Amino acid sequence: MKDTLGTNLTGEEAVKLNETNELAANAENVSEAVAVDEAANGENPLAEKITKDEILNRLQTLVDAPVETVRDEVESLKQAYYKIRQNEENALKRAFIEQGGKEEDFAVPEDAQEERLKELLNDYKEKKAAFMAEEAKVKEANYEAKLQLIERLKILCESQDDFNKLYNEFKEIQQKWKEIKLVPAEHVSELWKEYQLYSEKFYDLIKINNQYRDYDFKKNLELKTALCEAVEKLEGAKDIISAFHQLQKLHQQWREIGPVAKDLREDLWSRFKAASTVINKRHQQYFDAQKAKEQENLVEKTALCEAVEAIDLSTLKSYKDWDEKNKYVLELQQKWRTIGFTPKKYNTKIFERFRTACDVFFTKKTEFYKALKAEMEKNLQRKRELCEKAEALKDSTDWKETTDKFIALQKEWKSIGQVTRRHSEAIWKRFITACDYFFENKNKNTSSQRGEELANLEAKKALVEKVKSLDESLKAEEAIAQLKEWIAEWNGIGHVPFREKDKLYDAFHKAVDEQFDRLRVDQRDRRIKSFRNSVNEMAGKGKGKLYSEREKLMRNYERMKGELQTYENNIGFLSVSSKGGGGLVKEMERKIAKLKEEMEIIVKKIDAIDENLE
Repeated sequence: MKDTLGTNLTGEEAVKLNETNELAANAENVSEAVAVDEAANGENPLAEKITKDEILNRLQTLVDAPVETVRDEVESLKQAYYKIRQNEENALKRAFIEQGGKEEDFAVPEDAQEERLKELLNDYKEKKAAFMAEEAKVKEANYEAKLQLIERLKILCESQDDFNKLYNEFKEIQQKWKEIKLVPAEHVSELWKEYQLYSEKFYDLIKINNQYRDYDFKKNLELKTALCEAVEKLEGAKDIISAFHQLQKLHQQWREIGPVAKDLREDLWSRFKAASTVINKRHQQYFDAQKAKEQENLVEKTALCEAVEAIDLSTLKSYKDWDEKNKYVLELQQKWRTIGFTPKKYNTKIFERFRTACDVFFTKKTEFYKALKAEMEKNLQRKRELCEKAEALKDSTDWKETTDKFIALQKEWKSIGQVTRRHSEAIWKRFITACDYFFENKNKNTSSQRGEELANLEAKKALVEKVKSLDESLKAEEAIAQLKEWIAEWNGIGHVPFREKDKLYDAFHKAVDEQFDRLRVDQRDRRIKSFRNSVNEMAGKGKGKLYSEREKLMRNYERMKGELQTYENNIGFLSVSSKGGGGLVKEMERKIAKLKEEMEIIVKKIDAIDENLE
């Protein structure tokens, strides 16, 4: 039987009931403290998984739902919205500064959706205020109703009526007491003590029939034993927070169940209390571990702040220097994102420190790039002047003197630094077109070389056929050795007619590639070997062609380097947990790997040209 019906309670037994109440009350206080601590933390993980539109749509649904079921979710959504808004403002501010704007000139744009958020929150607050007012009225009415039940209990204790009548009335009072729920918090303890007092007095004064008493004891024993088993099952629960909240409900049920037989009372309570203590200790240990982890996170984040602050910006003199440090800072930012919360009182301060250090670095980087851009503009003007000189010389028929002048122009071109990517290709094409025009005319007008070029043409055609018909029965080592001999022989043959050059070159290297494919020779090595053959051919025409090819490779390298930097910057802002984020990251990683491989090949090609220029 529930509540206190079923036996006479001694003072010792009343103390144990008070211990039950105190244990539950303390657990509830811990639960409230945890909720406050979690809500106060500055970082809201929900902001990483939801958009502002989704927040507003969800709030619209929650406003129409019962207030008591959604209050925690409404607050969480509100925090998530303003966290997203703060992230957007920070991103806009960084972009503004990186584009050359001053931090003090940055103006936060209006948020068109914020007005809708405030309307929904105001609607919710009005509903909540109405709910709280109604709840206060209900609690006050419940308080008065319970006082009346206590008065009825007092009368029962003095009544001399028939036992069955008294017993039934007592059961009715107990049932109504359970049905009346919330009362003002300041009266809970007082009401419970007074209700318990007169319930116990009822049992002291009325000689209850043993049959009813034993029945109540038996039912209460079954109920409380089931509660003990339920608490003991929670001891192995993985989710300690959920287990803790379930424990509070079980404690409330325990208080609503009446006593058991006196000889079982102490053991049963000890069992229930011991199992509850295990859950409470695990709960406390969990939050102690959380605090220790937050302290470790503070140490790690402090080290990241110091790492950025320790960068000596005065030593960064070149694009390469800034690029390397930029990657370093981006890596630190990525590592920052993997570190969890710090203690609440440090959370905002340590974030501001890290952000300030990063902002200083990126501001200085922007200033450097602006200066570099100005230098590139000067280089562009110098290269335009060289283009004009080359274009003025391209129709000259003084082959020897003009050749020397073109070589001098190409050397001067090489000594000039980079220009902006937007003009790089066009200005180079303009310059090399003038150079090629002159040298092609020179080749066409050198008639003495014509007969030799035709002989070379036939010799190279013969080599193409030899490569195509390579004996497939040869061992791989022998076949590769034979191919290398033919490649060397090809390189030793002089120039062919200009119009046949590319076609013949493609035919030869296609045949060689097919043989190497058959022999499973690494494609990258083939490309390098093939390029070295081309370098030998270009070297035979003079160093001007080599300089031109080297300049083109350098431009390609810088272009790829810029693309690589863009991909590496962008990959830091993608969230793998967001929808489609994992696929984008993998695609960018594939492109980054491909770019790095191509850049390695270009470096080897440049080395091959430099060997011929020495």
